[in-house]
Amino acid sequence: MGREARQIPSIGMTLRLTVESDAWNHHVSQTVNSLGDVLPVVKGNGYGFGRAVLMQHASRLSSDVAVGTVHELGEVSAAMRPFVLTPLGAGVVAPPRTDAVLAIGAEHDLHVLQQLGATNPVVIKVASSMQRYGIGADQVTELRKRAESFGHRVVAWSLHLPLIGSDEDHINEAVAVAQQLPDDVPLHVSHIGPAVERLRERLQHRIVARTGTQLWLGDKSMLSLQADVIAVRHVASATAGYRATPVPVGSRIAMVGCGSSHGVAALDDGQSPFHFARQRLAMLEAPHMHTTMLCIELEPAPREGNWVDVQQPLTRVYPDVIEWR
Repeated sequence: MGREARQIPSIGMTLRLTVESDAWNHHVSQTVNSLGDVLPVVKGNGYGFGRAVLMQHASRLSSDVAVGTVHELGEVSAAMRPFVLTPLGAGVVAPPRTDAVLAIGAEHDLHVLQQLGATNPVVIKVASSMQRYGIGADQVTELRKRAESFGHRVVAWSLHLPLIGSDEDHINEAVAVAQQLPDDVPLHVSHIGPAVERLRERLQHRIVARTGTQLWLGDKSMLSLQADVIAVRHVASATAGYRATPVPVGSRIAMVGCGSSHGVAALDDGQSPFHFARQRLAMLEAPHMHTTMLCIELEPAPREGNWVDVQQPLTRVYPDVIEWR
């Protein structure tokens, strides 16, 4: 994979994702080598990179790619076969491109496709301990017959395993399910990692490792997320912000260039995600649109033009800039 050109904004506030290119490219290659037969996933916010950027990388790994929903098909080139991971819902009003492989996990999904006039190839989602989408393994034969009678070609089974649990737990669950499935089409499995080789040893199916977070993010040491400090002011009143939040006497307020429009939010425990010089910076109030106001009482304090570290899941944020080093 080549090194992308450095992307720099001409004006405005900035949430910047910095990527150590050599380390990242090595990680992606090593992940593919460890998983073998892979289906790369490019969905949602594109794991912080953006879907358009990752599509270029996915095309070098496989002629197939998985997207989250039918609404994400626009970034998939005609040269790639897209797999849509989420069954179509009632909000879809037009049939998708005819080569898109759609997901079904119930009889209802077939009727949705029938209403759209779609006769796409399909993947049948099989229920796992996730208890999300999917039909019971003992019912797949009937659903397959129904799908084929509607004009759909079944091209794979899909098993979405939970994140929690050991490799052995995942292998045992996958084997228990797969043993009930015909092996004339592949089985796509998520969240199993390099242990997928042990799964292949125990099954006759062609096992495809569906991978997104593990493939694109991996070791976080090669990635960093930062926001620029746009302004710093000394507090001249007892309150500040949209909600007239009390401000400690003698403190300063720093305005940083990211907010809710970037997907930036407080951590799950309510703490601020912002750090400077290895110190957590308190938020005056929740991030709003393109700016977050920080209340600064400690030294060293950030100044205009500095960058502060932003602690956020990359599966949620929308950086303005990706800098490949």
